Amino acid sequence: MRTAQETRKTKETDIAIALSLDGGAVEISTGIGFFDHMLTAFAVHGGFGLQVKAVGDLYVDGHHTVEDTGIVLGKAFAKALGDKSGIARFGSFYIPMDEALAFAAVDVSGRPFLAFRAEFSQERTGEYDLCLTEEFLRAFAMNAGITLHVRLEYGANAHHEVEAIFKAVAHALRLATAQTGGGVLSTKGSL
Repeated sequence: MRTAQETRKTKETDIAIALSLDGGAVEISTGIGFFDHMLTAFAVHGGFGLQVKAVGDLYVDGHHTVEDTGIVLGKAFAKALGDKSGIARFGSFYIPMDEALAFAAVDVSGRPFLAFRAEFSQERTGEYDLCLTEEFLRAFAMNAGITLHVRLEYGANAHHEVEAIFKAVAHALRLATAQTGGGVLSTKGSL
């Protein structure tokens, strides 16, 4: 079963995540409405079962909550993937969302890296600072042990731009974590 549960409690946040790579219930609560919407889209479009309960110091801002959620989700992904045998390993996907177009490519390699290129049309949408998108994805990639490339090609509406990114990442991960029935996809024999 490709599932994992992870928690993290600090003076700034208290986060619990349950993840199933093969689908299941989606229940998201972070205290940041737009971020909840993005994590829900991520789970639905990735075909993942995902429960997130995050309580953070939102009186400061959303940074700690968003980044720490990325850390915990990344650790859950790494645990759920185990030794990474029998998965496609690579995935890439474009998502058009009205006027916005985003691209994501992933290598479930064990070598964490984030390349992020996006200039957003606005600084915020709702109570969500758009700069936190890169912070979330960096925390996720580093803790999941994946190489992730994300590019916002263009757009004019911040909501659409960020949502296209989250959906592109989800679809790329869905493809990369798809079960192939083979061994570890590496000439080295391990990742």
